[in-house]
Amino acid sequence: MNLNLRIEHPPLTLREMALERMRAAIIAGKFASGARLVERPLCEQLGVSRSVVREVIRYLEAEGLVEIIPNKGPIVARMDWDQARQIYDVRLLLEAKAAETCARIADKADKARLGIAFDLLKAAYSSGDSISLFDATTRFYQVIFDISEHNVAWEIVQRLNGRISRLRAMTLGTADRHVAGFARMTRIYQAIINNDPTSAAQAVKTHIREAARIAEKLLVGKQDRL
Repeated sequence: MNLNLRIEHPPLTLREMALERMRAAIIAGKFASGARLVERPLCEQLGVSRSVVREVIRYLEAEGLVEIIPNKGPIVARMDWDQARQIYDVRLLLEAKAAETCARIADKADKARLGIAFDLLKAAYSSGDSISLFDATTRFYQVIFDISEHNVAWEIVQRLNGRISRLRAMTLGTADRHVAGFARMTRIYQAIINNDPTSAAQAVKTHIREAARIAEKLLVGKQDRL
């Protein structure tokens, strides 16, 4: 009798669970930009020790979601238009090139993989659950970068993913963007399925530029009110 005891998906550690919840809360805007992150309340809210909270904050600082201010401690990283513009510029270059390459080389098996990721993305848009949508969007792009073999570029995008998701949450808060966003993603998908590199790259550029325009309006307007 063969008994397979292998754990294919190890359970998350307490630190990993706390990190996921804190990251999701910041991305969703439950902690305002510039808000102080005080250890004791966080320990109570998360049900973890101070050492776990400190470790989580270090990870979030590395992701650009938390800043450590001298004599003040950790705060939720402030996002202004200048930072956002740079993130969109990086995305424009890396994602457009990855989509172009992916569309050029994708074979039947690659398209099947991307189709699964797209179906998950479609379901996430329909569900209205923001965290599922961010995860599905990240997965969709990850498959594109993987097929294109732009591994170093994906590492760069991964380091920005927390801030990308934060901007995505902000722009998707507008009803028009939520509808248009899926339409733009569909065009990216269809261009790759049709092995049309030019259209794939253009679809990515249109999608990101549209998001950037919304973010600029929201962030510059916010700065003007301060």
